[in-house]
Amino acid sequence: MVAQKPTKKAKSTSWGGVAHWYDTLLAGDDTYQAKVILPNLLRAMSDKKGSPTETFEGKSLAGNKVLDLACGQGFFARAFFQEGADTTGVDLGKQLILIAKKESPKEIKYFPHSAEDLSLFEDHSFDKIAIVLAIQNIEAPHKVFKECVRVLKPHGKLFIVLNHPAFRVPKASAWGYDDEAKTQYRRVDSYMSESKVEIEMNPSKRGGPTTVSFHRPLQYYFKTLANSGFVVARLEEWLSHRESEFGPRKKAEDRARKEIPMFLFLEVLKK
Repeated sequence: MVAQKPTKKAKSTSWGGVAHWYDTLLAGDDTYQAKVILPNLLRAMSDKKGSPTETFEGKSLAGNKVLDLACGQGFFARAFFQEGADTTGVDLGKQLILIAKKESPKEIKYFPHSAEDLSLFEDHSFDKIAIVLAIQNIEAPHKVFKECVRVLKPHGKLFIVLNHPAFRVPKASAWGYDDEAKTQYRRVDSYMSESKVEIEMNPSKRGGPTTVSFHRPLQYYFKTLANSGFVVARLEEWLSHRESEFGPRKKAEDRARKEIPMFLFLEVLKK
């Protein structure tokens, strides 16, 4: 009998291995999650018109059953709860779920589970689902979207935030500076080709835990959502809130931040 070669174990896409580092990161008050994503996301999910700086009267998600899918350590789930939502969080990382439970009100329900299989929920369980900075780390979005359609109520909404796929391609895009033109630019080496690359979870710590990140062009998301039973109702592109320190490149860097978005937001309706 011919000996079988051992099957290489698939690389986990869970961020559970850096749960405590990620929790510490989000505790800061100058993160993209706090300054850019959260105010914009609450504005969009509130179903009210206005800018992210406007203050809405009352709880903007009151009466909504909201699922925070791939919720991590509960940063956004807690915000949804504070806005009056009946909130549930799901994440593959058991360590992240333990932190989420520890740091959240007991009314928020958390489950360690894959986003690709939501069999723990019945059909038509939620009014709204949020997937924040996670879909690019999930291998089978079509399975996730199919499950979202199933557990959403009729006319329910899915809200997706991801690294902008046109400008932030893992290991295939980078900032550059043209000394002659005094211009900061974004170099993109590939876009249309889908890719799967291993990246470090904590970029500041070389040789630390890694995960897998997937790049897909915009048309992939639109087609996959449509095939799953969704229609895209709104697209927004969100910019960095940061400014460079004083120096010869400050003007160019700040201008580039206002022209090249970091995040893509999609509001998706169940057909």
